[in-house]
Amino acid sequence: MTLPPRVTDRAFARLAEIGAGVQCLRVAVEGGGCSGFQYDITLEPAPASDDLVLEKDGSRVLIDPVSLPFLADAEIDFADELIGARFVVKNPNATSSCGCGTSFSI
Repeated sequence: MTLPPRVTDRAFARLAEIGAGVQCLRVAVEGGGCSGFQYDITLEPAPASDDLVLEKDGSRVLIDPVSLPFLADAEIDFADELIGARFVVKNPNATSSCGCGTSFSI
């Protein structure tokens, strides 16, 4: 059974700070990067008709149908560390990833 990705409360809270209701966070998977696939995380004004929409308190995270199988059972979080603040994906499907965490292989 495939589970959809989960979004942490911390990620929803950060999204609310930067414009919930006005902007949605899109998490997509594209070919490329040093490991074969890479995450593309952007802000968009509205979901597409075929997006999976994960919502809490007016904040929305969008996943397109092509990216969804790559993000099955993944966790979308927000990290605020010494190297910077960013949305991160913890993906149990990735067999390896690059040092920066934006590129992975399956």
